[in-house]
Amino acid sequence: MDSDATRTDVRFAPFDRFQHRARNTSRPLSSLIEEFTKLRAANVDVLRSWQLSATELDLPGEHPSLGPVTRRQLLAAWVVHDLGHIAQAARVMAKQYGGEIGPWTPYLPAVSTRLSPASR
Repeated sequence: MDSDATRTDVRFAPFDRFQHRARNTSRPLSSLIEEFTKLRAANVDVLRSWQLSATELDLPGEHPSLGPVTRRQLLAAWVVHDLGHIAQAARVMAKQYGGEIGPWTPYLPAVSTRLSPASR
């Protein structure tokens, strides 16, 4: 991104967010987890090494479909994206107990498609 906080002509490089489908179809889960762990650690190290200031976090850029965004928004979106994957994993784990929780099912949205517990 440009160091001039008033500029908005910085463009994001195109990214194929579905490329993993073909690349990873025959890979075992252990291989995927190992690669994720290594890449995640390396990327977090790089991000920390930048030591971005508040001003640098607020620098603008242009997303191809979302329009003007800041580094801060992009990084926050990455965090929320990762938390979404954690939530997915938790729901899958919780659904394994769906047949065991009996009458509590309506109050435990992790085992159903509802986003919040039913109230009476």
